[in-house]
Amino acid sequence: MTATREAAAASCEPSAAGAAPWRTRILPPTDGRGGWLAALGIGLLAGLLRFVRLDIPAGRIFDELYYACDAQNLLRFGVEVATETDANDGSVAMSCTPTGQPGFIVHPPLGKWAIALGIRLFGVTEFGWRFSAAVAGTIMVVVLVRVTRRMTGSTVLGCLAGLLLAVDGLHFVQSRVAMLDIFLAAWVLGAFACLVADRDAVRRRLAAVDEAMLTGWGPRLGLRPWRIAAGVCLGAGLATKWSAVYYAVVLVLLSVAWEVGARRTAGIHRPVRATLLRTLPGALPSLLVLPLAVYVSSWAGWFLSDQGWDRQWAETAPSSGLSGLLPEAFRSLVQYHREIFTFHDGLSTSHPYQSHPSGWLLLARPVSYYYPAGVTRGEYGCAAESCAREVLSIGTPAIWWASIPMLLALVWLWVSRRDWRAGAVALLVLTAIVPWVRDDLDGRTMFLFYVLPAAPFVCLGLALVAGWAVGGAGASSQRRRVGTFGTAVYVGLVVLNFAWFYPVLAAQALPYAEWLDRMWLSSWI
Repeated sequence: MTATREAAAASCEPSAAGAAPWRTRILPPTDGRGGWLAALGIGLLAGLLRFVRLDIPAGRIFDELYYACDAQNLLRFGVEVATETDANDGSVAMSCTPTGQPGFIVHPPLGKWAIALGIRLFGVTEFGWRFSAAVAGTIMVVVLVRVTRRMTGSTVLGCLAGLLLAVDGLHFVQSRVAMLDIFLAAWVLGAFACLVADRDAVRRRLAAVDEAMLTGWGPRLGLRPWRIAAGVCLGAGLATKWSAVYYAVVLVLLSVAWEVGARRTAGIHRPVRATLLRTLPGALPSLLVLPLAVYVSSWAGWFLSDQGWDRQWAETAPSSGLSGLLPEAFRSLVQYHREIFTFHDGLSTSHPYQSHPSGWLLLARPVSYYYPAGVTRGEYGCAAESCAREVLSIGTPAIWWASIPMLLALVWLWVSRRDWRAGAVALLVLTAIVPWVRDDLDGRTMFLFYVLPAAPFVCLGLALVAGWAVGGAGASSQRRRVGTFGTAVYVGLVVLNFAWFYPVLAAQALPYAEWLDRMWLSSWI
């Protein structure tokens, strides 16, 4: 009998009792299978923007000095090693010449392995070390179209969210530099998309079960492949940057809350306890053990090499307590992680482009990745006596400045209409900011690009607000006309805003006066 019930719960076919009102309410708005052509069209636009002129500017810019060199050394040795530095300014040498000594690296290896893949395919060139970032940024746009469509049932709103992300300046720049943040953002969005798909699957399975199975703690829900995929994404995010842990906590809590809501809708008694009893045994392996396994696996090169930092530490350090139960290699890795944590916890070196979380949505202090001096007539297409060329990592103002009223609207939709989509998006945008406030108070050095994982959720939130403004099928024709017109005008402004800033995002030469026209705030210089 138990096996029969489990099989029935895992089935997505409606039961004979499917006429109950709750069975209609619990079903998600769409099966997520339509609109692929539109999603790929938006993805093609995003890819063209990101790949055209990808090898410009020449050379390694900003933190490419570190990450592109680390990726190159991963291909050489399987682990990051120390690289020669210029005694004059301390920057990593352009040649990425290894010193033969272990390198103290403060981020996990997976993002640098992604950069290394591009170098393997296209060589040690600008296109090579930026290739994987451009791929990740392009895929993010397609994923955002798909997950927005799944959440809203609207291909138009999905394309709107994807288009906004495609023309966001911050996402555009980070998709064109060999840094880790675009990979972190991609894994966070991937985990969210997988958990939304899992939410849909849970609700379909509950809608299909017989009434007899809804007594007690309700049915088990069988294998949940989307939750497993989410665990892989969360582990990969952690293996890129530790800050993924903030998103992991919020996403796991959201997933639990979504299932509680589904079981409550199905009329299951004590849905919170039922969710914990029925879900926890499967959730722990998928959303805790699996991410940890992915994370540890990302250090395979360090385990297999004897050149990594602290690799032999345990051989000379006596063990005590619980640490004595760990193999020497794991004890050494734990010690390495202690040193990494100490570095991040004490990172307070002043930087001219550091910024505060309170100003991130306002784009108060963007980061200039590239600004060569002395561009004169005839150089790089300069048509004036002197020009400026810059790669400024800044979001499109029409998107980010609109995110502030958008967040207020999402909170209102969440509280007044119990819209789970609004609540989830608002929480994930705030997750990119709130955890850093304490570090700000402690004087930690932080930068605007830390907020990059919020970019897809900002665009998703704007699409949700646009959908609310236009109204559903029952809205008046006047509201739909006004809402559609207002949305179209806004999208047009965003596209024009991105086009206006494009030269300072992509290192095009501009007469100095025209460059200065784009510096809307003095803090952008």
